[in-house]
Amino acid sequence: MHASQGRSAGLGLALASAFAFGGSGVAAKPLIEAGLDPLHVVWLRVTGAALVMLPVAWRHRDLLRRKPALLAGFGLLAVAGVQACYFAAISRIPVGVALLIEYLAPALVLGWVRFVQRRPVTRAAALGVVLAVGGLACVVEVWSGLSFDLVGLVLALGAACCQVGYFVLSDQGSDEAQPADPLGVIAYGLLFGSVVLTVVARPWGMDWQVLGGSADLGGTTAPAWLLLAWVVLIATVLAYVTGVISVRRLSPQVAGVVACLEAVIATVLAWVLLKEHLSGPQILGGAVVLVGAFIAQSSAPKAPSGPVAGAEPVLPEERLSSGQAAT
Repeated sequence: MHASQGRSAGLGLALASAFAFGGSGVAAKPLIEAGLDPLHVVWLRVTGAALVMLPVAWRHRDLLRRKPALLAGFGLLAVAGVQACYFAAISRIPVGVALLIEYLAPALVLGWVRFVQRRPVTRAAALGVVLAVGGLACVVEVWSGLSFDLVGLVLALGAACCQVGYFVLSDQGSDEAQPADPLGVIAYGLLFGSVVLTVVARPWGMDWQVLGGSADLGGTTAPAWLLLAWVVLIATVLAYVTGVISVRRLSPQVAGVVACLEAVIATVLAWVLLKEHLSGPQILGGAVVLVGAFIAQSSAPKAPSGPVAGAEPVLPEERLSSGQAAT
């Protein structure tokens, strides 16, 4: 019963994270159209979130001594790596293609579980990934912008690999006697990511006056600072917090498939708030992604004798009480 409640809570957190991440583009696009460079928006997003999380970082400053590699890895991969690779990719290839390749991450997570961790993967989890990726191809209408650019494709694949790092690192240390607090990991990850993005984005050349003006949100005028606040507080702080905790309550592979809903949510929000057209294939694709995510999150283990991808997780307190080995 306890495990089932933990799984339900994890699924709810994963959905909240997908919604929060999915809303980033709706708020960021008006800022870009108002005159901000995309990389500057990313820098503002990560740096603003890092400042918000500074009290949390101070509270968990012992993590710098206990888990320096985890914090640096999370900052480089889960924060700076995903953002930098994705934005570099869309400068060379269509956004839909880059987004589809980035969201191959759930399939790569299953490969990590199967071939690196050498744990069996359920057919349901694999089927969920296939459906989610196929539905995502319809959501982003990948056929409408096919082009071949080797560097762009490599960069998009780099974003996918960094996203794998996000799911894998989010689960690291959750079954230890003294687990790394997820809020502390997020706080220092954002700080590390902010430092890296400062070098990449070079914000000293940013047009700061844009933030004091207004931006167009689907025909409605909105204060630029309010949109930035949404990007920082909701699309970054809340998104990362709920996302990391959901990975620990579910599993990296299951949370990864549920995260595919981010693209669906982003498309729907753009349709409602930015008045962007939503076609029939996109609606159908969104439904397929939902089905794939449901199948993956409800998948059962192949056998009860060992840890399995897509299986119901054992909560940290249950691991400690039973003496179960870390997976």
